Amino acid sequence: MNATIDFSEIYDVAYKRLFHIAYSITRNVHLAEDVVQDAFLKAMQKATTIQDRSKTIAWLSVITTRTAIDTLRKEKRKIPMEQNMLEALGKEMKQNVEQEVETGLFVDDIKSAIKQLTKEYQHVLLLKLKLGLKENEIADVLNLNPCTVKTRIHRARKQLKMLCQRQISA
Repeated sequence: MNATIDFSEIYDVAYKRLFHIAYSITRNVHLAEDVVQDAFLKAMQKATTIQDRSKTIAWLSVITTRTAIDTLRKEKRKIPMEQNMLEALGKEMKQNVEQEVETGLFVDDIKSAIKQLTKEYQHVLLLKLKLGLKENEIADVLNLNPCTVKTRIHRARKQLKMLCQRQISA
């Protein structure tokens, strides 16, 4: 093994080449800069494994290429999530204030109507709607027959619909 490698000297000599490699893969200046820095950090951590100092820049080129590919893969995974969030935000922003107020009032009306239901209907509806439990899961939680749960959900929804219609027409 050779003596320690002077990475500051190699950085000065090889930066442009490594940046070009990173940029050709990522097509983003900022990502390419990050890739080159990450590649140098990886190289510094594994500096003791270099057997032929004359191949250090070639070794760094390989590290940069692989780091750029990994970075690009990570960025591609982020894009769909960010895009979905932006689309959801855009849809949310399209609603006007009147719609938001109407929606809020409607939610209040539904909550009020649910409070008017019997406790047995309230329990099955809240487990179904708030917790998203399936009928079999509700049956297990409440120690009921699944058919009983299905009937209670149906009747609770029917009563809820009638109560909401009364509130709207009032």
